[in-house]
Amino acid sequence: MGWLWAIIVGFVLGLIAKAIIPGKQHMPLWLTTICGMIGAIIGNAIARAAGVEATAGIDWWRHLFQLVAAIIVVGLGDAAYASVRGNRRRERA
Repeated sequence: MGWLWAIIVGFVLGLIAKAIIPGKQHMPLWLTTICGMIGAIIGNAIARAAGVEATAGIDWWRHLFQLVAAIIVVGLGDAAYASVRGNRRRERA
């Protein structure tokens, strides 16, 4: 059940990150989900290091760290995907 939640959270974070990043992203949805999952893991690690691992009620700080990390990971992932995809098109021509 933990993997299902990781996929759902990664999907949602990835979509929110794509909506926040200006311009058009060219990554497919499955890669956006994976980048969102990675962002959630990084955000949890940062929250744990900052001492806000678990709080009473909703963990707003943890979610904020996850979102910021997802925005960074999705942005970097899209840039890497675009450069790899662009190189493949040049090789075919």
